[in-house]
Amino acid sequence: MERKQRQEGRYYLMCERDWIYFVLIFVAGFLGAFTYVLRGGVFCNAQTGNVVLLGMELGKGDWNGALYYLIPIGAYILGAVVSELLPNPVKHRLAVRWDTLLIAVEMLVIVMLGFVPESAPVQISQVAVNFIASMQYNTFRQAEGVAVATTFVTNHIRQVGVGLAMEWRHRHNAEKPHRRKFLTHLGMLLFFAAGATVGTVFCLQLLGRAVWLTLLPLAVVFAVLLHADLTTEKQLVENQKPSGH
Repeated sequence: MERKQRQEGRYYLMCERDWIYFVLIFVAGFLGAFTYVLRGGVFCNAQTGNVVLLGMELGKGDWNGALYYLIPIGAYILGAVVSELLPNPVKHRLAVRWDTLLIAVEMLVIVMLGFVPESAPVQISQVAVNFIASMQYNTFRQAEGVAVATTFVTNHIRQVGVGLAMEWRHRHNAEKPHRRKFLTHLGMLLFFAAGATVGTVFCLQLLGRAVWLTLLPLAVVFAVLLHADLTTEKQLVENQKPSGH
């Protein structure tokens, strides 16, 4: 089956499979709950709020307050820079894709986050999540041909609305060409919400060490991607890029 898909140009790399993206956005929802419940009441998966707060501080003439928001924004920018520059060197020097290595890096950061004491400045955890969220967002871009985000859900919510409109528009048609895209965005939204729910429950019980629970799904993703890089997709590591890259 996979050989036929490759011949027809319809083969999706393991790092593009839907379920990988559902796991990653579940983890992102968990991390969103983690930073909001335990680390300063902020969401670190995206930076829109920080840019608004930066502008508000500038508007009030509070220059020191404005400079503070440059820290998480800068961490997010740095994550994008790193994830943009490293894929080619990694591909040419190692036997694995950058996508696989990124999951390992994310797991390492999460291990360290679990050791950060509750009394430590919340900015430590915030910046760490800013950094890995940016790299993940910039690396995992398309789930089996559908452009998605794995760290926030604003566009997924919009696309669910679009999908519902398309369902109504094509309610009498036998073919539903829009449905795959609609279901992908709906799945991303639901998994993000599930991650935030689970994250809240365990953060309230275990405090900072709750973040280690995300290592379980990430370990599964890492193992599957590593296996693909070293075996089933070994010949594709250098020759086929993930969609959107």
